[in-house]
Amino acid sequence: MPIGAQHEPHLSEQVSAIRQFNRFYTARLGLLRRRHLDGDFALTEARILYEVGASPSTTASALRQILELDAGYISRLLSALTRRKLVRQAASESDAREKHLTLTATGTEAVARINRQSAKHIETMLARLTVADREAMVTALARVRFILAESSKPPVRIERLSSSSSQALDLLHEYYEAVHVVQRDTPAGIRKMLKALDSGMWLAFLADEVVGCVVLRKLDSIPHAAECKRLYVRPTARGNRIADKLLDAMEAFARSRHIQWIYLDTYDDLKTAIALYERRGYMRCERYNDNPQATLFMRKHLG
Repeated sequence: MPIGAQHEPHLSEQVSAIRQFNRFYTARLGLLRRRHLDGDFALTEARILYEVGASPSTTASALRQILELDAGYISRLLSALTRRKLVRQAASESDAREKHLTLTATGTEAVARINRQSAKHIETMLARLTVADREAMVTALARVRFILAESSKPPVRIERLSSSSSQALDLLHEYYEAVHVVQRDTPAGIRKMLKALDSGMWLAFLADEVVGCVVLRKLDSIPHAAECKRLYVRPTARGNRIADKLLDAMEAFARSRHIQWIYLDTYDDLKTAIALYERRGYMRCERYNDNPQATLFMRKHLG
């Protein structure tokens, strides 16, 4: 229900209650101290180290999305942690704009120390509570997290193109550069593909911004089959299940056209993409095309 003028006093009380709780728990958890847990790091530094340790080979873009921090600020913190020999940065082979982040041995030791200190701090706080109160608090926190996470997700919209567009061509060019594609589609080839009844291209929109794409092409060499190509999600939009939603739309269209098999090719270094395909039921198969860059071939039976 929209918040009208008659609800403003009630909303004001809610805002005040949340602010009051924020003041309470930031002090209780020691978040106002110069160094987190009286250790060697500020709170943001400690959190970055934790995220890098929890997700080896993560990127600055992924951290920016998770932590909701400015790109410049993230970059400065990562540079400082790298200089302190806590974080290692390596160029991504699949996306020249990104660097994979991992912890050094020193960084791993630092994260282990932070985790021990944090666990001890929380255990001390929980020791003052009854078992029932602890369970009630954990349940309440889980509910708060669920409510805030669901309300903060931007809407994802998937659309099938009826004609070529500058947005589609720009996104395809970005994809080509990110994964160093040799065999690239021409604008004329894209237009021809979009006119084919059993082919198509889908774009993903996140809050009205184009952030992903996938292409389906009819395979003339294999009966009742098509090929999935150009699956790409911009790094800043990852973590919203956009790749899954693009594949959902593409596979639903294929079923409507009575396509029985979807084939795709990739290469061994794209571990995340391969894991996604396997999770969705794509199985490894024999080479079916002459793509010089492909090292792995997969297919899925739609039924």
